[in-house]
Amino acid sequence: MRNFFRLVALSGVLVLATVQATAQNPSRPIRLIVPFVAGGPSDIVARPLGQMLGDALKAMVIIDNRPGAGGSMGSDVVAKSAPDGYTLLMGTAGTHAINPALYKKLPFDPVKDFTPIALVATAPLAIVVNPSQPVNDVASLVALAKKMPGKISYGSAGNGTPHHLTGEMFKAAAGIDLQHVPYKGSPQALTDVIGGQIQMMFDPLQSSMAHIQTGKVRAIAVTGAQRSAALPNVPTVAESGFPGFETTQWWGVFAPANLPAAQAATLAAEIERIVRSSAFRDRLEPLGVLPTVLTLGAFGEFQRRELAKWGKAVRDSGATVD
Repeated sequence: MRNFFRLVALSGVLVLATVQATAQNPSRPIRLIVPFVAGGPSDIVARPLGQMLGDALKAMVIIDNRPGAGGSMGSDVVAKSAPDGYTLLMGTAGTHAINPALYKKLPFDPVKDFTPIALVATAPLAIVVNPSQPVNDVASLVALAKKMPGKISYGSAGNGTPHHLTGEMFKAAAGIDLQHVPYKGSPQALTDVIGGQIQMMFDPLQSSMAHIQTGKVRAIAVTGAQRSAALPNVPTVAESGFPGFETTQWWGVFAPANLPAAQAATLAAEIERIVRSSAFRDRLEPLGVLPTVLTLGAFGEFQRRELAKWGKAVRDSGATVD
């Protein structure tokens, strides 16, 4: 009997060692699924993270863009994948906090079907306008919108995205009427702001920063609680006459539910090291993105708070997607 228990204990050690070895030295490529278009805000965060995670794990990390249904299509791929550490998701406020309230029926549960690994970055949105518009600040935007109700169009990456809901919250706070134009992704909407087909949008900074710097669009405010270090002369919406106004986009890594604890801990530790590194910070901070780390249980609690916050925003806006 004593030998039996020794064998059981030894088998447990061997299983744990195998799990840890798999997490540290993957035998096949790891897919980091980005449930949005290439070149968009989520893609911009995912690519440096994927590169650095691959270096850390001595593995190939493939960025797999799977856009559709506000990020739900790519998220569903991960939810239904094996919990073996080879399929990960770059989740967002949209996929894991907004969509559950927005869609009448999702093919997955945003909490039960995932293992939260780590929050990696946050960013405010910027209110950007076409430079031809006679708008230099929030006050002049509000005045123009009141003079031309329903005539000013703002683009978004799609119905129910943070871009869209931030616009709806701003409309309510300012008491104005803006016309929402949904696109299939942030790059397409921003292209039409630059081209003058629409007048403005609420866009994550990393998507629009290069165009702000070249003068193709004008940033008149950011939606965070503080000014962005990347745009220190651009005020917040709260500073611009709307105290308490704040919305922030975020990005985090999720795995399928029931990922073994040892693999989750290894991934979380490596991602935390990357997010705290100067190399990662140097890639994102010039774009107005703040590397921000929460791992495992703390990230899961953060997600639950975000579900409540954004769920209220969806209900207040009346936004729905069939």
